[in-house]
Amino acid sequence: MSKPKSTKPTEAELEVLQVLWKNGPSTVRFVHEKISEKKEIGYTTTLKIMQNMLDKVLVNRNDSTRTHVYAAIANEEATQKDLLNRFLDSTFGGSAMKLVMQALGNHKASHEEISKIRELLKEKEGGSK
Repeated sequence: MSKPKSTKPTEAELEVLQVLWKNGPSTVRFVHEKISEKKEIGYTTTLKIMQNMLDKVLVNRNDSTRTHVYAAIANEEATQKDLLNRFLDSTFGGSAMKLVMQALGNHKASHEEISKIRELLKEKEGGSK
């Protein structure tokens, strides 16, 4: 019996998803060009990644025209939440405080970011009373 494929996206698949989430349904060529702006990658590599994503049901493909158009099935927010929870558990023992302290200690937060963090904390405190 074959093992079901993982729906957890790889790092390369996340790059493709980022392009699709930002730009909507896209051709392989468009996705390849966007990824190529940041790193060197072959067109056939991009194509293979997207075909694997189709198998994993992370994307769907409209092949009614000569140029296939891929669209993300994976929800951006749900994917981010799942990956963050896995990262939090495996790296910080499930402690959100350790994650935040590490992030703020290693990153110079802007005044706007700090303000948004304060708003979120006030909202969280208000919800727990």
